[in-house]
Amino acid sequence: MNRKLSDLIKGFLTYFLLTLGAAVIVVPLFWMVSTSLKGSDALFTYPPDWIPRPPVWRNYVDAWRMLPFGRFLLNTLFITVLAMAAELLTTSLVAFGFARFQFRGRDTLFFILLCTMMLPGVVTMIPSFMIWARLKQVDTFVPLTVGAWFAWGPAYIFMMRQFFLTIPREMEEAAIIDGANIVQIYWHIMLPLIRPALLAIGVLAFQGNWNNFQSPLIYLHSTDHFPLILGLKFFEQSLSKEAPMWNYMMAISVLMALPILGLFFAAQRYFIEGLNVGATKG
Repeated sequence: MNRKLSDLIKGFLTYFLLTLGAAVIVVPLFWMVSTSLKGSDALFTYPPDWIPRPPVWRNYVDAWRMLPFGRFLLNTLFITVLAMAAELLTTSLVAFGFARFQFRGRDTLFFILLCTMMLPGVVTMIPSFMIWARLKQVDTFVPLTVGAWFAWGPAYIFMMRQFFLTIPREMEEAAIIDGANIVQIYWHIMLPLIRPALLAIGVLAFQGNWNNFQSPLIYLHSTDHFPLILGLKFFEQSLSKEAPMWNYMMAISVLMALPILGLFFAAQRYFIEGLNVGATKG
């Protein structure tokens, strides 16, 4: 009887903590969507109205037209897609080298690479800016695309290396016997086999570049070059300080979150598989 009671208490506490953790994440999102559908006169009512009646869908159209968010969206897509593709290519190449080639100092180099994960981003912020300034690339997309190729390199390289290590070497040997060179083995055999890792890292890279605020704030000065996240900050500053239009702010925030949520739900099976294998194999 005591054991059943103990199991019941453990089960209750487990579900309670899971529910509490989910509420911490879901409630702010629900409040953001709710606020985006409210009229200006319903923003500060008490008690708060969680479900707007009626919902003001026009907020999304009006907010989008207040600033050139279409231009901001194109800038964001250009930066995000280019940086993500380059990160996947460069990190997979390095991971392939660490996993499949034998050379002197390989493990030492890999250890040094992992140690760079411990460096805070602020340590390299000023040197990076000085380099791009001397190259006259400030207020261009180059620091955000070319510079992003190696921003999350160590973590992504580690995950891909772990995936490469799970592939039997006999597959490479068979390909070499059939006349394949190392580039063909990498491109036609290895990359298709690590698709879960590529998708998992692709989601992380997309999210990281889509939500990147600090780097655009440092390098981009012209409004025409702003991504969505900087445009949102500029939008907030352009609104009236006496009566901030939080419904418009939340409408733009919801639109910004939709691509990330859609991408995650579309690839969540591969995303979870990629994280699990990348963390446990080796």
